[in-house]
Amino acid sequence: MKTIENQTFDMERALYGSKDLMVKDCAFDGPADGESALKECCDIQAEHCFFNLRYPFWHVHGLKLRNSEMTGLCRAALWYSDHIEITGTKLHGIKALRECSQVTMRDCDIISSEFGWSAGEVRMEHCTAESEYFMMRSRDLHFSDVRFQGKYSFQYIRNAIFEHCVFDTKDAFWHAKNVTVKDSIVKGEYLAWYSDGLTLINCKIMGTQPLCYCKKLRLVDCEMIDTDLAFEKSDVEAVIVTPVVSVKNPLSGHILAPAVGEIILDDETAKAQVAIQQPSGKETRAICCA
Repeated sequence: MKTIENQTFDMERALYGSKDLMVKDCAFDGPADGESALKECCDIQAEHCFFNLRYPFWHVHGLKLRNSEMTGLCRAALWYSDHIEITGTKLHGIKALRECSQVTMRDCDIISSEFGWSAGEVRMEHCTAESEYFMMRSRDLHFSDVRFQGKYSFQYIRNAIFEHCVFDTKDAFWHAKNVTVKDSIVKGEYLAWYSDGLTLINCKIMGTQPLCYCKKLRLVDCEMIDTDLAFEKSDVEAVIVTPVVSVKNPLSGHILAPAVGEIILDDETAKAQVAIQQPSGKETRAICCA
């Protein structure tokens, strides 16, 4: 493997088409303002590098990026690439990961609107992220210990598992399909509308009007804090361990909670059963929404 160290590149396509290359302690920056430094490359490693120019990694097959920085000017950093490992790196440019596959990220800091669109087989561990439309239309995701803040996250995703995560996000999981969230905190308005096959296990859910218009929705031993107008038009099987502010017109299934402040039934199609459970575990009141 060829190694390039302690150099600065600012020309267009500076290392275009390289193979089996280690780039170490280098900067992609300068007055020439060139784009696409490592386009159409294979088996690239980059360590302790600084990326301040656009589109550095397009159509790259095999990339290991470690302890590096992509600034806000490093737009659309990774597109159409595969077999990627990113560790200890800042990704701060818009649209940092798109149409990529087989991606592993660890200990990274992401500040990137429209991050992760149409990506596949993405594993993320011990990362922080700020974004809008985060991971939209992506598939086969496995996130662990990820802290996210932003809007419109995980829309239209398919086949995902999230564990020990904290999500502070509006309109998360809209139209998501086959998603499991475990031991996590999900805070935000209008959670998971129109989702299909969403399961939440031992989660804390906070925010107004969650989980409406869902198909095959399942909650297992979840907390719901300040959640009102929940489950409208949803097919739901839920065991909730905290009081719920209000439930509105659940379509079908069963909802079990220790208390519900208000059950709104003004739609004749709402046929789910809402049951109130005593601390002893016995059901004291069941309301059939037929």
